[in-house]
Amino acid sequence: MQISRRDLGKLALAAIPATKLLAKANSKWGGVQIGINAPYSFHNMPPGADDILKYMDQLGLNAVELRSQPVEGWLKAPVVPAAPGRGKPPLTSEETAARKAAMDALNKWRLGVTADQMKSFRKHYNDAGVLIEIMKVDAINTMPDDVVDYFFTLAKTLGAKALSCEIPLSETKRLGEFAAKHKLMVGYHGHTNVTSPEAFGRPESWETAMTYSKYNGINLDIGHFIAGNNVSPIEFIKKHHDRITHVHIKDRKKQNGPNMPFGEGETPIKEVLQLMKTEKYPFQGTIEFEYPVPAGSDVLTEIAKCVKYCKDALA
Repeated sequence: MQISRRDLGKLALAAIPATKLLAKANSKWGGVQIGINAPYSFHNMPPGADDILKYMDQLGLNAVELRSQPVEGWLKAPVVPAAPGRGKPPLTSEETAARKAAMDALNKWRLGVTADQMKSFRKHYNDAGVLIEIMKVDAINTMPDDVVDYFFTLAKTLGAKALSCEIPLSETKRLGEFAAKHKLMVGYHGHTNVTSPEAFGRPESWETAMTYSKYNGINLDIGHFIAGNNVSPIEFIKKHHDRITHVHIKDRKKQNGPNMPFGEGETPIKEVLQLMKTEKYPFQGTIEFEYPVPAGSDVLTEIAKCVKYCKDALA
């Protein structure tokens, strides 16, 4: 009797234990939840919500800082034409008008999104075993009040412990009021600029923002911190651990040095993760992949190395 290739496939599938088929990733090691900033970390790869789930599964990760774009894309939001990038010619008056109309349509759509729609996305990720612990929103400081409310509601409904963003320090007074209203922490992301009074780079920037609202918090990028401040972030973490929403994990050198493969820079990744483990800090360690992909490799191969580095550091 001849057996077709299709039948062979069925037999092979049947031979796999049911427990294996039902197994889901678990990237909580030593009590520390490791996740990833998505889709940002998956450079030049399809950024859809389902694409992200595939990458997460391949990497063995079960938690994410998820940007709002794949959420709204999955929910069939109207598409807004992209703004011109750096070095590109400015939009014509007609293109500007079209983009404004599309943005107005998107905001109208947002205000019509129901709780059931939001819950359907949460269920989709929950069914895949992926926790949406942080939702990132771009340019939230430029949005009208009702749209800001929508994003806080969306983040909470998705199960997020915090909303994250990159906005000027002076704008955190307003956003802190929304955070208090919704009782949801906001993590402000930092970079390496330690001179601008509006930038999040120096410790004092977060400390000022935190005086505006008890829901204003810290998304501490430990690579940027050491590159801009030239000191370990350990003491800052110890001092403000109760206001940290999550830490971005990357490896950089001091003096605004470059991003490096994990373990090759000057960022104390292992020490930070061990501190989180020892002190049982509840916030996520979020991999943010930024170093150049070496020749002959690819993004997922390199991120897998980052994941393994974190797992080994927490062993």
